[in-house]
Amino acid sequence: MTQKTMAVVGTGVIGNGWIARFIANGHNVLAFDPAAGAEEKTREFFDEVWPTLATYGIKDQASIENLTFTNTLEEAVKHADLIQENVPEREDVKQNVLAQVDELAPASAIIASSTSGYKPSVLQSACKQHPERVIVAHPFNPVYLIPLVELAGGEATDRSVIEKARGIYDGLHMKPLVMAGEIDGHIGDRLMEAIWRESLHIVNDGVATTEEVDKAIVYGPGLRWALMGPFMTLHLAGGNQGMAHMLEQFGPALKLPWTRLVAPELTEALSQKVIEGTRAQSGDCSVQEMEHRRDRFLIKLMQLLEDEGFWPSERLVRHDS
Repeated sequence: MTQKTMAVVGTGVIGNGWIARFIANGHNVLAFDPAAGAEEKTREFFDEVWPTLATYGIKDQASIENLTFTNTLEEAVKHADLIQENVPEREDVKQNVLAQVDELAPASAIIASSTSGYKPSVLQSACKQHPERVIVAHPFNPVYLIPLVELAGGEATDRSVIEKARGIYDGLHMKPLVMAGEIDGHIGDRLMEAIWRESLHIVNDGVATTEEVDKAIVYGPGLRWALMGPFMTLHLAGGNQGMAHMLEQFGPALKLPWTRLVAPELTEALSQKVIEGTRAQSGDCSVQEMEHRRDRFLIKLMQLLEDEGFWPSERLVRHDS
């Protein structure tokens, strides 16, 4: 991919993750965040993450010198090819910022929101100039390593913009998932929310601790999910007849009240159970130390999937050892 100018609006955890991925792939980044100390925090983040990026692989032209913080939103977006918005997850805030970006950015620029919940139709509704180029491009933390990005267009989105965005994110060594429609929470977060909701019920009811819930995922389905999603995992559970037998055998169990469906009330008591449980699990390891450990693991895991020929997951091919 030829070098592009990427604008990043909002430099929290997700915004900094985007900056890292853009920079590692050799692009120029113009960043804007009005919060006090934002640039210093981003520079500190890069000092921590650059060795990881170097291990994972960076383009020859990649350089921290390609990052510039601007004093105004206009300076950040006026020459951008892609604008990645990462402001706080509040509908009014996002709509207001995106409307300003729409006013200031060149007509050819793609405006992408990293929102984890809002539909693109809601976000583009306040844009008066070119709402057709406003999309959702929802990543997963850490953005600089996790390849999935969910792309969704709204009622006003031009499909050619989605295809153009797919090419850009693919060029960033990501795996764009273009959604056929739009739903609150998109796909990945809807699935994670279901597990999170049930996890809270289990802890709240005193059935298990946070550590035991995590063990139930890490040592069980989590291992399989690294290779196969829920559908292919259950396809194998049906034996030689696959999913057909699985549904016939276990389908009736879907009517059992295994799920609580509604999230539990986040009381002070439940909050303390979760906070104290995760604090005990962390021991004397800092969040920063755990992030480094996570990143090392993710790099090894993705390399294993690559070596074993397990990408992509949507179509399996024969792979003989």
